[in-house]
Amino acid sequence: MPSSSPSTTAATTTVSPALDTSGSATTSPHAYDAGLLLLRLVLGLTMAAHGSQKLFGWFGGGGIDGTGQFFTMSGYPAGDAMAVVAGLTETLGGLALAVGLLTPLAAAAIVGTMVNAIAVTWGGGFFAPKGSEYELLLTAGAASLALTGPGRYAVDRFLPVLRAHRLAYGAAAVAVGLVTAGVILLLRK
Repeated sequence: MPSSSPSTTAATTTVSPALDTSGSATTSPHAYDAGLLLLRLVLGLTMAAHGSQKLFGWFGGGGIDGTGQFFTMSGYPAGDAMAVVAGLTETLGGLALAVGLLTPLAAAAIVGTMVNAIAVTWGGGFFAPKGSEYELLLTAGAASLALTGPGRYAVDRFLPVLRAHRLAYGAAAVAVGLVTAGVILLLRK
């Protein structure tokens, strides 16, 4: 008598919705990739713009001097040096995130910077303009991209090690961002 194991019975074959070729309505994997691209572009370019405010004074920013004074008033040592570090982290991390280059590390840079921003705005409540909702949203978006990967419309697709994103890469990157943020917060008065 022939075996009717699940692997050979057509009635029990399961097909992932994204890979279904039977003609039924499905979600294209390209839809996910387009969504990740949109998130990367908006989040990455927003962070790059914030970094350029700190570094160059663009978009109404304080430049290194003004941002350095803010860091000093917020309890960080060596305000100008912290302004350069934050500006470079936001600018380079944001641009890398936007193009999908070393996405887990770019996202980790943003997570670390934004955790510090949340610490600075924490006492102002949750909602803007003095609260931390904006910083929390940027942090969650960056952490989400680290965990999910950049999608197929990214430079990482051309890098052998990162071509196939692994959850472990994203989780490790988020952990690095959080540990780095914690170290910087320990320096704060």
